[in-house]
Amino acid sequence: MRYMFLICAETAEIAEDDGHPDRDPTSWVKEMDGRGVRSIGERLASPEDATTVRVRDGQLLLTDGPFVETKELICGFDLIDCADLDEAIEIASKHPMARWGMVEVRPFWTPPPRS
Repeated sequence: MRYMFLICAETAEIAEDDGHPDRDPTSWVKEMDGRGVRSIGERLASPEDATTVRVRDGQLLLTDGPFVETKELICGFDLIDCADLDEAIEIASKHPMARWGMVEVRPFWTPPPRS
């Protein structure tokens, strides 16, 4: 099963690359790449660099920054392909941000079977 991990922090300070060794995902990435479960992952720029795109009544509407103010900041993502949710949770629990922020584990949408 494929899962998207949304890597989140509760504060901008945690989201920043402050060189804190406990937050460095390098060893986690190396382990998951070695296991063959991680397809891709990237760190994201800050929410202030975001552009929100909407189309309403044929009009293109752009908003600088995030559309929604939340307590958590999405700092990055990883795409994981593993056996099941239990394995995805095990993998997410090893990510450094699980201790400093949070990792949202979300399965990819699967269309319902046709009858």
